[in-house]
Amino acid sequence: MNPTWIFDLDNTLHDANPHVFPHINRTMTAYLVETLKLDEAAANQLREDYWRRYGATLSGLMRHHGTNPDHFLWHTHQFPNLAGMLVADPTLKHQLARLAGTKILFTNGPRHYAEAVLAGLGIARLFDGIVHLERVRFRPKPDPLGFRQIIHDFRLKPRDCIMVEDSLDNLRTAKRLGMRTVWLGPGVSLPAGVDWHIRRLAELHRLPGLARPGD
Repeated sequence: MNPTWIFDLDNTLHDANPHVFPHINRTMTAYLVETLKLDEAAANQLREDYWRRYGATLSGLMRHHGTNPDHFLWHTHQFPNLAGMLVADPTLKHQLARLAGTKILFTNGPRHYAEAVLAGLGIARLFDGIVHLERVRFRPKPDPLGFRQIIHDFRLKPRDCIMVEDSLDNLRTAKRLGMRTVWLGPGVSLPAGVDWHIRRLAELHRLPGLARPGD
């Protein structure tokens, strides 16, 4: 039986570090300056503090300031030229298309951003579903709620799922729920909670036991 592939978005399907993440950090800081009436230094420090404490700036804002999550996500994920900011393997579409099985996107980003990135990468039609932050009631990975929701909504058996992520914390949650896991990262060792390690997505179709006939 073909597996169900569950892909992370940022720093998995594309490299968000050069342009996308710095832009989001700036817009989040600006949002805190505007809504909480802070100076830029204090807003930036608060943004980073909530990210370290809760895994997401939004989680801290909702808990301590009653921030409307939809308003926050809309205003902090606007891009003047998203297509020009995306950095990805030029063979990404080909590499995903050659993987047999269902493909689901699971991101801590909002829906409009996830859809825009998939469209910008030219891979939207390759995905059978998107699980975004709104869909999991604003409880980001590695919270197990979103993982369980994917299993329920798509009627999946965890043992048939393979999660591909750059975050080890997220992979450990997937592993505890019975999924197989692929870490996309620069390391050389195989950390706990990881079944396979790859350095680029092109290696996915060569994972032991998953290669397609003729590859």
